[in-house]
Amino acid sequence: MATVPYLKKYYLEKVVPELIKSRGYKNIHQVPNLQKIVLNSAFKAEADKGHMAEVVKDMTKLSGQKPIITKASKSVAAFKVREGMPLGCVVTLRGARMWEFYLRLTAVALPMIRDFRGTSNRLDGRGNYSLGISDHTIFPETQADGSQRANIGMDVIIVTSANNDDEGRELLRLLGMPFRRSSAADAAAATATAAAKA
Repeated sequence: MATVPYLKKYYLEKVVPELIKSRGYKNIHQVPNLQKIVLNSAFKAEADKGHMAEVVKDMTKLSGQKPIITKASKSVAAFKVREGMPLGCVVTLRGARMWEFYLRLTAVALPMIRDFRGTSNRLDGRGNYSLGISDHTIFPETQADGSQRANIGMDVIIVTSANNDDEGRELLRLLGMPFRRSSAADAAAATATAAAKA
């Protein structure tokens, strides 16, 4: 029997009861959940095969599965792109790999960013969250051999079953996403701290 990922166990035991309490859900199936995480990385049209292979190798290390190479659907002369030319790679994570990647992202990778003050708290209007990472070496897996020729940027898209942004934001926050606090929230926290000390 496969072991349940730590974060999924935490979601079932802690996050679900918290969301039912705060949102007043009548059925456990109404509680929003993570559905999939999509990693997407692009390379320049003039990139050589060695660079492409390196991007694919690093994406495989990060995700635990081999990415799909995305190719141009039509030629665009202004960008020196020809039809069928490889332009990037994409990985879709579900199940245990999704939960494990989310935990590594929020607990290990994001805190390693220099002067990190939190991620943007804006979602897409449907409860899904997109995050851009400019330096993939914040993940410890990519620092193992030190053979990288260049930093690889990527997009991380977290798809949830939430009906709106508020539900999605609360779900991600309870699962450990370090959202940046607004100035109003900081002011309220400072006022509360000052009142507690008085």
